[in-house]
Amino acid sequence: MKKVIEYLKQYRFRMTIGLIIKIIGTVMDLAIPLILSYIIDKIVPTKDVNKIIIVGSLMIVCSIVGLVGSISANQMASKVAQLVTTDLRHDLFEKIETLSAKQVDEVTVPSLVSRMSSDTYNVHQMIGMSQRIGVRAPILLIGGIIVTLTLDPILTLVLLSVLPLVVFVIYYISKKGLPLFTKVELAIDDFVRVIRENITGIRVIKALSKEEYERNRFDKINKKLVDYELSSQKTMIKLNPMINIFLNIGMVAVIVVGAYRVNGGKVLSGKVLAFITYFTIILNAMLSIARIFIVFSKAAASAERISYIMDLKSDLPIENTNDNIISDDYIVFDNVSFSYNKNKEKNISHLSFSLKKGGRLGIIGPTGAGKSTIINLLMRFYDVDEGKIYIDGKNIKEYDFETLHKKFGVVFQNDMIFSTDIQDNINLSRGLTEEEITEASKVSQSYDFIMGCANGFNTELSERGANLSGGQRQRLLITRALANRPEILILDDATSALDYKTESYLRKGLKEKYSDTTSIIVAQRVSSIRDCDKIIIIDEGNILGIGNHEELMEKVKEYREIYQLQTGGGLDE
Repeated sequence: MKKVIEYLKQYRFRMTIGLIIKIIGTVMDLAIPLILSYIIDKIVPTKDVNKIIIVGSLMIVCSIVGLVGSISANQMASKVAQLVTTDLRHDLFEKIETLSAKQVDEVTVPSLVSRMSSDTYNVHQMIGMSQRIGVRAPILLIGGIIVTLTLDPILTLVLLSVLPLVVFVIYYISKKGLPLFTKVELAIDDFVRVIRENITGIRVIKALSKEEYERNRFDKINKKLVDYELSSQKTMIKLNPMINIFLNIGMVAVIVVGAYRVNGGKVLSGKVLAFITYFTIILNAMLSIARIFIVFSKAAASAERISYIMDLKSDLPIENTNDNIISDDYIVFDNVSFSYNKNKEKNISHLSFSLKKGGRLGIIGPTGAGKSTIINLLMRFYDVDEGKIYIDGKNIKEYDFETLHKKFGVVFQNDMIFSTDIQDNINLSRGLTEEEITEASKVSQSYDFIMGCANGFNTELSERGANLSGGQRQRLLITRALANRPEILILDDATSALDYKTESYLRKGLKEKYSDTTSIIVAQRVSSIRDCDKIIIIDEGNILGIGNHEELMEKVKEYREIYQLQTGGGLDE
């Protein structure tokens, strides 16, 4: 909760005003039974109608002041809750954007989604309720007890005898409820994950007729979530009935003792009536406090999950390595090893290669060979376990991330197309001119199909580019990567959906228009990389060979086999 309290501090003036208004309104509500007792015991016996009307009018004024104060304070409380939650969501989203790929892998995307949505909602509920009921209920409780002491200390002691039992019940049940709400939030993470996977992969599910399997999978995780929710609710719903029992026992005791004291002439009937009214106020205040503890328990679990993300330290710090090199090569991998799971089995093992500025590097190999891992390490989504990577003679650990990533234009496998128009998808708020976008679209061979759309570059796209073909999506993504004329262009299996003719035009355009751009092309097809200056064939994280196409055809059996399988030919050409 410390993190949430920090966000509340900037709104303390607004909260203080709301608190003052709330206190005034609550005091007015507390005054009404006392005024009623005065009318019954002091004024009614005198039969002074005018005085009854005057004092009765005072009760009406107190009611109006209490009503207006309560409404105003509640509105201010809701505003504070809204502002704090907005700030919290903004900072949480900003923090998520700074997480490394490793941290996202560990927390998982569904968990981040649920922390951004359901967890922040629980905190919002807690902030609003703590200002509305959290202020009013304690004042009614403490104020009610103080007023009853002035009415009849003996009856007040009868009332107070049950309060320790109530406090114990609230503490005991809330202590059991907090771990259960944490389990609920973890189940929500899994729930979001299953829904996200099904919505994202709906075409695959339909194509493979896996609807029944996915329904069963959803029912299983849904039942798990419901079971956790029921378990937490079963624990927390015991709170109100148990409090009611103890307080009603106290009420009966107050009525019995009060009746004896009235008969004995030790207390007036108006005071007993006021006392019973205050007892009802105290009862409702205790029930409200119980509700606050339920909401607080949920919010505490959510706040802990939010704080965990907010407090994550960067595992990719900017370092002053003093390890720059003087080299003719623009990109250098020096004996690099890396494992995603940090186990003995390396995804990349002792990898060394270099590439000159403006050079073209092709990377080919079987699925899972480590091709995309090289890209992840070069862009410093992960840090190497061993070895060093240099760009322009500078260790990449010395670059701040904005400077480093601005060097790249990249198309990843399964890259994202946003549900906005084509122009925005290419620009991405980078301030690109129409000329830059048009030139890039022509090189990527996307210009013709874009202009063939109803609204050209202003054509709206569906989420993930669902209203485009696979080839159109890839060409659009390549346009995005080229548009800001990057120093380093990375195409990670970015031409797999292109026909050979379109791909050859793309390679020709890159050679003519982007000759000063250093290019790294990860591909499954030899045709995509055969004209690169240097080609790496990699398998199980190890380099099997480095050279141009002709050299690899002559010296590396695995490369020659890939070529022959894809072309159905021999060593012609």
